[in-house]
Amino acid sequence: MAGNKSYTIVEYFGGDDGYRCGYCKNEKGNFSNGMWSHTMTVQDYQDLIDRGWRRSGKYVYKPTLKKTCCPQYTIRCHAQKFQPSKSHKKVLKKMSKFISQGELPIGREDGEKIKLKSRMQYFVTFRHNPISLVATLIFQKKKVHKRFFPLFCFHVWVPGKGADPNRPPCRKAKDLRKERRLQKDQIRQHADVPNPNPTRSNQPKSLEDFIRESLGDDASHQLEVRLVRSNPPSPQFKASFDASYQVYKLYQMAIHKDPPHKPSESQFRRFLCDSPLEAESSPDGPEVGYGSFHQQYWLDGRIVAVGVIDILPTCVSSVYLYYHPDFASLSLGSYSALREIAFTRQLQKQSPKLSYYYLGFYIHSCPKMRYKGQYRPADLLCPETYAWVPIERCVTRLDNSHYARLNQDPDAGDALALKDVGRVLVLYRRTVMPYAAYTRKRKGPSDEATVQQYAGLVGQDCAERILLFRS
Repeated sequence: MAGNKSYTIVEYFGGDDGYRCGYCKNEKGNFSNGMWSHTMTVQDYQDLIDRGWRRSGKYVYKPTLKKTCCPQYTIRCHAQKFQPSKSHKKVLKKMSKFISQGELPIGREDGEKIKLKSRMQYFVTFRHNPISLVATLIFQKKKVHKRFFPLFCFHVWVPGKGADPNRPPCRKAKDLRKERRLQKDQIRQHADVPNPNPTRSNQPKSLEDFIRESLGDDASHQLEVRLVRSNPPSPQFKASFDASYQVYKLYQMAIHKDPPHKPSESQFRRFLCDSPLEAESSPDGPEVGYGSFHQQYWLDGRIVAVGVIDILPTCVSSVYLYYHPDFASLSLGSYSALREIAFTRQLQKQSPKLSYYYLGFYIHSCPKMRYKGQYRPADLLCPETYAWVPIERCVTRLDNSHYARLNQDPDAGDALALKDVGRVLVLYRRTVMPYAAYTRKRKGPSDEATVQQYAGLVGQDCAERILLFRS
């Protein structure tokens, strides 16, 4: 990296005590090792997340997968090879429709139940157009209160004229689709005129194509994604801080049911604004540089969502996403992940080695957290060898056991395992020295077991670069 040499400085805390799991709610089932990072280089953090670590503010932690109730496996997506799935396309099309036509979709996040204002409104609706409302309720699988059964019996069962004998009998949609496919195949096989652009016609729409479609100039809404550096805070970050915080507060209260006092401004700063990562740049790196950023989603001039990300030497790492609850039906969690994959692809054009999108942790034992495995091709990090393994090879093992060694090579080991604790770098009385020298200077009981545990978790290379603070 360009500029003066900088160091990562950490204080290690261990991790013997269990605490409450946010996924299965086990009060003492979650275990992890943690350290406070006063400052950290992007390369050190890249190497740490490639050994299963992850940051929350300035706190960096590594789940103890063999011990914890809901093992959390680091997951990454190959951004350049990613193709949106059917469900991803639905999310992109939903956003496109909202931007172009202006109406928010009615989704589960907003509560799909039909909410009529009063019993009288039910009565009036049934009296004037009972068939229409009954059909709507049945189509949307809504339950109808028993007090309205008499109205159904009286109004709905109107004898019709029956099937039109002049029309052909109904056919299944599946059969019609199959027939259309066969017709298209036959046309392609017997066409005399060659296709002027065969590769383009058979090429699926790219992620960028779907995103571009939703951002027309003549649309009902205007959506803009702005990248602002959060550490050190840029002028744009400072100017939008309060608006961003207000969205975070609403999100925490509505989505996570936090009481109003809990998502305080100081808590927001510690959790999502403070970062140990130094702002760095490199001649072969992205123009925006490396470090911690907020991607702000501005809709018609106001912030509706914020994605917190780290830009690292080989990846974009997702930290957190929060959004205004009024826009929950737009599936902004999925939409922002797709935008971040597209952003990673954009950065790779400037820096070829920056090719992965890290989604944080994949938790197979928690069904609602398996969605991260849908961003494919994807790899999971083996907790024993720290090798990346395609997720398809991991699923069967994780179906059989919460914890699994994912690398199937029985002879493989940790290539960066601790070999010499004496070479671990420590910071003692403002002086950098190897641990072997430190042990000769200090007095009191030995702390070698703690230092050995720390160095084993970060690996030999990181242990020889990162400064472990000792008092």
